[in-house]
Amino acid sequence: MLYALLCDDKPGALQVRLDTRPDHVAHLNALGDVLKFAGPFLDEAGKPCGSMLVVEAESAEAARAIAEADPYAKAGLFASVAVRPWNWTIKNPAHG
Repeated sequence: MLYALLCDDKPGALQVRLDTRPDHVAHLNALGDVLKFAGPFLDEAGKPCGSMLVVEAESAEAARAIAEADPYAKAGLFASVAVRPWNWTIKNPAHG
């Protein structure tokens, strides 16, 4: 099943995000096909202020474990992380 990981950064934590980004990107690349897509949310000034990832996992608990293993999470960047089951119905490349 697919899960959306909706992550909101703590206010004023942009430098934590910037400092941790190389490890975060390496972590995402290491997920291979488990990661379907990912990217940052942007604030009004166009600066990253959160993240959205969609992962394939056996359960919500497994998806949360993926979120908790992220270097951003380990660095304390996120104020909150929501894990929600998600059904990719439109323009899903797996359904050609």
